[in-house]
Amino acid sequence: MSIKLVLVAACALIDPDGRVLLAQRPEGKSMAGLWEFPGGKVEPGERPELTLIRELKEELGIVVKEECVAPLTFASHLYPDFHLLMPLYVCRRWDGIVQAREGQKLKWARPDDLRNYPMPPADEPLIPHLVMLL
Repeated sequence: MSIKLVLVAACALIDPDGRVLLAQRPEGKSMAGLWEFPGGKVEPGERPELTLIRELKEELGIVVKEECVAPLTFASHLYPDFHLLMPLYVCRRWDGIVQAREGQKLKWARPDDLRNYPMPPADEPLIPHLVMLL
């Protein structure tokens, strides 16, 4: 039996105070109410870095240059209906002001506080990497 592989790119936006941006999944989406790192599905033929550039502009209204995203780690998680592979990138520089453009709530959180936000199972293992980095 084969299971669908879903590739999603995520980004830990880090502000000058060392806080990480979290977005709350809005009502109507799967896992609504959980907090996650911004990003989205990688489209066919698209590189994960370009996915982030596209998604961060759509979701948050910011412009990110490819050279400003750096890979940190990845998550590999089996959900009941699919297997998620999610590279996590770090970004400290962008143009524009972060805004919730898709009805999601946003929160800048200190690395040590990230565990206080309920997250999808695939996001949770990423936290220690951010804590060690920051």
